[in-house]
Amino acid sequence: MSNTALLERPTAAPARHLRAVPAPVETVAPQRPAEERALPAGTAPRGFALYVGIDEAKVAASGVSLGVLVDALRRTLADLAPSAETYATVALAPVGSGGRDVDVVRLALHEPSAIARTKAEELEDEDRAPGGVAVDISRKRVLIDGESAAFTFKEFELLQYLVLREGRTIERTELVSSLWQGATDDEAPGERTIDVHVRRLRAKLGRYEDIVRTVRGVGYRFDRHADVSIRYGHGTPSPDRF
Repeated sequence: MSNTALLERPTAAPARHLRAVPAPVETVAPQRPAEERALPAGTAPRGFALYVGIDEAKVAASGVSLGVLVDALRRTLADLAPSAETYATVALAPVGSGGRDVDVVRLALHEPSAIARTKAEELEDEDRAPGGVAVDISRKRVLIDGESAAFTFKEFELLQYLVLREGRTIERTELVSSLWQGATDDEAPGERTIDVHVRRLRAKLGRYEDIVRTVRGVGYRFDRHADVSIRYGHGTPSPDRF
């Protein structure tokens, strides 16, 4: 999800204003209002969160942008409840991460029940101790056949960099500039030193060493592999955008 694209508002498409619609006729027994339901002692409702799951491609197909949707919702809310205060942020997730958009949003924005479910799933995964390689992005570790591998920080960074750019060949120069940012010329490794890091990484991967492919004369790449699972954890911090 491009940060730049999130800031753009198309000039061709006019801003749209959402309209309140009448409530449908109740066909089942209506629920009690939230304020009448049992609440934890000492608490009171102070607002609500509405999670909207839609990526940039889907919203663009509707002729608008994420920013336009946020503006429309804010204007509608201002009409219905002028005293309401609003805050909006964008949910970021790794490119290619699966699942329903709204579930990805809830997890990226640290919605409590979504995080609780994810933690339970992680515990189940660990209990099963699956075979293959599990790259745990959130905990900065690699499990090989259910056992934690003794990767150095830089070895993990190297594997993570390739895994998160699945299907793209990464040149050695890019690996040096990205993984050794801020290093002086004396501190940054040469391109051939990257080959040494990759050899050590493959040695620790053991029988799964071929998940890191060499592209002769260019660099390295990671392709989707049946023996590899990726755990993204509890979401990427989401910056203010609106």
